[in-house]
Amino acid sequence: MRSAEPEIALFADPADLPPDCEALFAAAGSLFGSRAWYRNVVRHGLPAGTTACFALWSEAGRPRAIFPMQRDAAGMQRSLTTPYTCLYSPLLAPNIERSAVIRAAAAFGRFCRPAASVRLDAIAADWRGLDPLVEGVRRAGLVVQRFDHFGNWHEPVGGRSWQAYLAARPGALRETVRRKLGRAERDRNTRIETIAGTDGLEDGIAAFESVYRRSWKEPEPFPEFNAGFMREMAPLGVLRLGILRIGGEPVAVQLWVVDNGCATVLKLAHDEAFKPASPGTVLTATMLRRLLDEERVSEIDFGRGDDPYKRQWASERRQRIGVLLVNPLRARGLATLGRQAAGRGRRAALSLAGRLRSSSGMG
Repeated sequence: MRSAEPEIALFADPADLPPDCEALFAAAGSLFGSRAWYRNVVRHGLPAGTTACFALWSEAGRPRAIFPMQRDAAGMQRSLTTPYTCLYSPLLAPNIERSAVIRAAAAFGRFCRPAASVRLDAIAADWRGLDPLVEGVRRAGLVVQRFDHFGNWHEPVGGRSWQAYLAARPGALRETVRRKLGRAERDRNTRIETIAGTDGLEDGIAAFESVYRRSWKEPEPFPEFNAGFMREMAPLGVLRLGILRIGGEPVAVQLWVVDNGCATVLKLAHDEAFKPASPGTVLTATMLRRLLDEERVSEIDFGRGDDPYKRQWASERRQRIGVLLVNPLRARGLATLGRQAAGRGRRAALSLAGRLRSSSGMG
């Protein structure tokens, strides 16, 4: 199906894209830009009434950029991101020139112009395509507003052993790990397993969902997403599903993936009834020991958000950002720009007031 913009072609599913688009998925360099990821998003990660839209830009008959998007029932568009997405960017051809990225972004900007605003989420602040993307959509007449989306805690661990990594953690955590992990390893009723392929996968999924239902976690917005994700990842060899059982009953679970040397934990949960045994801490320590000592990963990534526990396991934070592409010629677009300006003004005023109070010694 062709859009009104002849250089952009639209596809509702990654399987529908031409075969020569495979190089663009491969060049993403991230699991979150893979066909397998987007297959699961399309099947299990879209709100009711929302459809996926893969906007393909080609030049001289060659696919050069894909913009994975979603459209709701009202026709509003945004990036094809979910509450599970840790990283997003348009998919660019390998070795694409900056000038070509600008042309692709300009075509995408023209494609977005009928909407008052289009939101792209979960972008790395240092993504190489960000500046040419912004330049291109501005050439299409859109105003670009950048915002902070979420924090991502991580730890570069290349060459470090589990013991060296643990030695760098806060003292209270080291002591907890020493006591609780040692106790769990001596307890014959405690067993920890890692599912890294398709063997035992369905039993592992059942254990994961059982613990999740009994945990403190809120119900999933997309109940079938996690199971679908595990079924997509297991055949690729990147899944690491950790399960801690006490007396044969699963009481803690963690969903990790290992991709290009980076180990990312996407979901974790434990049964609060077993809290005295610290099953979450024990399972985290066991998974990290395996990832560091056996798999020799280069980075540990704790996914989305600034949950306090992450600061104990990781020492570095990076910002994921979003951008709003706003059409100032539409009334709702102009209103969006007004709200953004008012918000920035209010934050600046509060910051100034705080500095003045501090300098004057006021509490």
